[in-house]
Amino acid sequence: MFEKALKGNNNYWMWLGFLGTFMAIGAICYIRQFNYGLGLTGMSRDVSWGLYISNFTFLVGVAAGGVMLVLPYYVHNYKVFGRITILGEFLAIAALTMCLMFIIADLGQPIRALNVLLHPTPNSMLFWDMIVLNGYLFLNIICGWVILTAERKQVKPPKWVYIFVYISIPFAISIHTVTAMLYCGLPGRHFWLSAIIAPRFLASAFAAGPALIVFVSLILKRVAHFDAGREATNKMVTIILYAALINAFFVMLEFFVGYYSQIPGHMHTLQYLFFGLEHHGHVYNNLVPFMWGFVVLTLTGFTLLAIPYTRRNDFWLAIGSAALFIGLWLDKGIGFVLGGFVPSPLEEITEYYPTFNEIMITIAVWCTGFFILTVLYKIAVGVEHEVEA
Repeated sequence: MFEKALKGNNNYWMWLGFLGTFMAIGAICYIRQFNYGLGLTGMSRDVSWGLYISNFTFLVGVAAGGVMLVLPYYVHNYKVFGRITILGEFLAIAALTMCLMFIIADLGQPIRALNVLLHPTPNSMLFWDMIVLNGYLFLNIICGWVILTAERKQVKPPKWVYIFVYISIPFAISIHTVTAMLYCGLPGRHFWLSAIIAPRFLASAFAAGPALIVFVSLILKRVAHFDAGREATNKMVTIILYAALINAFFVMLEFFVGYYSQIPGHMHTLQYLFFGLEHHGHVYNNLVPFMWGFVVLTLTGFTLLAIPYTRRNDFWLAIGSAALFIGLWLDKGIGFVLGGFVPSPLEEITEYYPTFNEIMITIAVWCTGFFILTVLYKIAVGVEHEVEA
């Protein structure tokens, strides 16, 4: 089936060439970082996780969000999702690949990744994170490819593959749960020390992942004549709306805990994120525009998806899905991770500013993910058209 990825029109090759250009620039920047060290990034002693880990955290949710297609289709026999379930599985492959690349970039020296295998520490969340991420990636590769091959041959998938499909469902939940435990298991960071982090992560994941699938499926409908179906799209939008609403409720609970109870560890971080925090006569507010961007984009996306007229219009549906996706990235990928370092356990404020080198590596990883996603979707759509013919 790989031969289907080698056939395409000029727009297809121009898109891959565009992504490949930024991948090459990012590779050069990564070589610079590899030779010089993480001193080329904006990270410091007080802000030890930056753009790499913030994007990793968000993309784990994108990968987990694909389960919202797998669960109804395979467990509840909801056949409406039959054409797009493969999109969710292939999205998980691309997202998990990006997650692993961001981890490698954050380690500085890639060889350090082997320490998790050479010196396993089961009482560490990093050890379990390694298991569930790689396990979920393996499961999606096996399930997606075997089921797509069976569809091409117009035969039923082998029964053994359904074992892996059912195992992938708890794995999808666990990848984001374990990631949440990496944060809420750090008692020195008060903003992250909350039992609600895991459900909040899952709620945002079940909104962000399907939102990206809706957006991409609308693009495929226009450029590749692949129609996911109006009923399937409407059901995904319903899932997105409920998940986004639950995520917003959890965010408001954080405000209640911080301000009603006057807990400094929660209150000061929220104040820093949304209003700016004064310290020694200086106001620190570099993340305020991003957090209000999250509020505006989330409300815009939610409104466009909730109003019947705009959700029936493909253009406004795409805009709403993209707005919600970007808004959730600003919340979890920027605000939650970077805001957790302010103030520090010593009540000091150190703001984080990513460097050009760091930004280009981040863009390159995203381009790599979209490159993989484009190739996988090209194969999937090619198989669908072959079967229809």
